[in-house]
Amino acid sequence: MVKNENAFTTVSYNKGVLTLLDQTKLPIEEAYIDFKTVEGVARAIETMVVRGAPAIGVTAAYGIALAAHRGEDIGESHERLSRTRPTAVNLFWALDRMKSVWSQGATLSCIEKEAHDIYKEDVESCRKIGEYGAEFIDDGATILTHCNAGALATSEYGTALSVIRAAHNQGKKIKVFANETRPLLQGARLTAWELMKDGIDVTVVPDSALAHLLSKDLIDCAVVGSDRIAANGDVANKIGTRSVACLLHLHGRPLYVAAPWSTIDMSLENGAMIPIEERISKEITHIGETQVVPTGVKVFNAAFDITPVKWVTRIITELGSTGMDIQRDLLKQLLGKGNKK
Repeated sequence: MVKNENAFTTVSYNKGVLTLLDQTKLPIEEAYIDFKTVEGVARAIETMVVRGAPAIGVTAAYGIALAAHRGEDIGESHERLSRTRPTAVNLFWALDRMKSVWSQGATLSCIEKEAHDIYKEDVESCRKIGEYGAEFIDDGATILTHCNAGALATSEYGTALSVIRAAHNQGKKIKVFANETRPLLQGARLTAWELMKDGIDVTVVPDSALAHLLSKDLIDCAVVGSDRIAANGDVANKIGTRSVACLLHLHGRPLYVAAPWSTIDMSLENGAMIPIEERISKEITHIGETQVVPTGVKVFNAAFDITPVKWVTRIITELGSTGMDIQRDLLKQLLGKGNKK
């Protein structure tokens, strides 16, 4: 079993109050914020107080519960939350689940129960992802991560980091290279913070160092999360993941994608159909409040990119895993049955 060693809670809800760990302040300060309005929850998602596809979905579900608790218009709340971040499909999956409950005139307790169920199911799915994924991690392996797909990005355990935690808990002597993950440094700020709490050997590396590390045979595999996976297996994840995948493919190293089943969007045939969020220019032009780019220069700030299925070794969900040298229908069949290999 994957043990959760973290002495922090990413998302919690109690009687109309949603509490989030403010990830914008990490790793310097571990601060929590209470939210009592849907608008506050929506802004928290947009400004990345909370981030990571599963955690966004859970937060949005609790946002609907909060609206019901306050007697706000749930339909308007649903619409507002759905506008927060376009790429993470878990957001829309969770909101649709909540809509299926409140649209039938459910009581407040039923609405809150559905949100709690989404939270608990995420905990269990992440635990299973770790257990399935650990078998692909060799004793003594050095693993690359990109962005943060840990307990900060989910209810507990994480997705990619659940695999790493499970391997560590099995006694495997692993090491982790955490890409800094520009521009918001989720690897340097968040992944390193989590893994240090767990006592897992972690080294932060510049995103640009990957080719050098691979040339020196210092990386055995990579494990990343995903915000949306198309029906053919194309993967949307934090910007830079495609570069990671390309270099791993060139050097013959495996790339494992760890994500809950809810991340797979069977309505989209391939990755070209996945909407890609573009974020504010200040994330590029400034580090904190310090400007590092000339005033008035044009900025491109896509938050995600698409990794083609041909560069993905395995997708690992709570149902198991499958190799990615297969077509869409077989992918659906194998993942649906929870085929482990």
